[in-house]
Amino acid sequence: MMQILRWCIGIVLLLQAVAGVRVVSRMIGSSGGARVETARREGKASVSVIVPVLDEADRLAPCLEGLVGHGGDVAEILVVDGGSTDATRDIVRRFAERDLRIRLVDAAPIRDDWNGKPWGLHVGSHHIAADTRWVLTIDADVRPQPALVPSLLAHATKHNLRVMSIATPQRVSGSLEAPVHTSLLATLVYRYGIPGGATSDPESVQANGQCFLIERSLLNEVGGFASVAQSLVEDVTLARHCAAGGEPVGFFEPADAGALVTVEMYAGWYDALVNWSRSLPMRDRYFGVRSWMRMADLGLTMGLPPMALLAGSLWQGMPLRRLTMRVNAALLITRVGTQLGMSRAYVALPMTHWTAIIADPVIVALVWRRTWQRHHHWRGRTVVVEPTMASAPSAFSGNNTKVHHAADTRAIG
Repeated sequence: MMQILRWCIGIVLLLQAVAGVRVVSRMIGSSGGARVETARREGKASVSVIVPVLDEADRLAPCLEGLVGHGGDVAEILVVDGGSTDATRDIVRRFAERDLRIRLVDAAPIRDDWNGKPWGLHVGSHHIAADTRWVLTIDADVRPQPALVPSLLAHATKHNLRVMSIATPQRVSGSLEAPVHTSLLATLVYRYGIPGGATSDPESVQANGQCFLIERSLLNEVGGFASVAQSLVEDVTLARHCAAGGEPVGFFEPADAGALVTVEMYAGWYDALVNWSRSLPMRDRYFGVRSWMRMADLGLTMGLPPMALLAGSLWQGMPLRRLTMRVNAALLITRVGTQLGMSRAYVALPMTHWTAIIADPVIVALVWRRTWQRHHHWRGRTVVVEPTMASAPSAFSGNNTKVHHAADTRAIG
C-alpha cells in the first residue's frame, strides 16, 4: 500500500514540476510588456461610450462624472438601461441636463435568447452615431479619469490595434475582501500571464469588458454583440472572435495605476467570492484542450502546495516527504512573488492581502467547480451553459450556449 502511495505522490510531484515550469515560463514570457501611458491630447470626436446598467443608483454617478470630464474625443455617452427599478434613470437624466452627449437608451425587456449584458451592448450599438469610429464599453462600477479615452486611442494607434482593453486598477472594500480578491485575480495570472501585449491566439486572449475599446468596423466584421448573445463572458468571447479571425487583441495595464481608471467591483468578500468566480473560468466555445491544461496548472501549482506542505509537516512518515516539501516550497515561493507583483494592480491594498495564500486551495477548488457548473444565477435569471468542445471554432459563429430566464426577464447583468 505504501509503495502505491509512493508512486502516486511521485507522479503528482512530477506533474507539479512540469506545471510549475509552464506557469513560471508564462509569467516570464509576459513580463516587461507595454503599458498604457497617460495622454491628454484631444482629437476628433470619434468614440461612442456604451454603459449598460441595471439598478446602479449606488455607483453610477461617479462613472458618469468621470465620463463627463472627457473632452472632444468622446462623441456620445449612451447609458443603456435594462429595466431599473431604483433611481438609475433619474441619475442619467440629471447628468444629461449637464452634458448633451449623455443619452438614456431603454433596452427593456431583454429577449429570451440573449444574456443580459450583451443585450444592453447590442441595443446601445444600434444607437451610436453614424460617423463613430470607436466603441468603448464601460461598466457602471468603473471610475474613469479624464485622460482615459485619449490614452486608449494613443495606445491603440501606437501599437496598430483595432481592439484592446485595460486591466483596470482595483479597489477592494476592506481587509476581508483583499485576500479573496487577490487570490481570485491570481488564478488569471497563473493561467494567462501578465497583461502587456497582444495576441491572435483565441485560447491565450485576455480581455476586460469594464473598459473595452474596439473599432466599429471590426465589431461589425465579427457580427457585433449579437455574436456573443449568450456568453457568460461576453468580453472574452468577443475578443476571442476577433483573434480567431486573425486580429491581434491587446490587453494592458496602465503605466500609472489610478491615473486613467479605477474600479471597485464588489461590496465585500462574499460578493467577490460568489460573483467573480462565476466568470473567472472564461469557459465558452473557444475553451479547448490548452484551456484545460491551464486549469490543471492552476490546481497543481496554486491550489495544491499549501495543502501538500501542511500534510508534509504533520505526517512525518509520508512517502517522499522531503521531496514533497521542497517542490511545494518552491511553488509557494513563486506564489509569494506573484502576490508581490500583483500589488501594482490595486489601489490602497490592505496588508491582509498576504493571507490570500491560505485561501488559495478554496479559491482554486471554487474556480474548478464553476468551470463545470451549468446553472448560474444572476439578478433573478438562470443561465444554463452548454459549451461545445470544438477544437477550431469559426470566428464568425456565436458560442453555443443556451439561456433560460427566470421570472425577471428585464435584467441586464
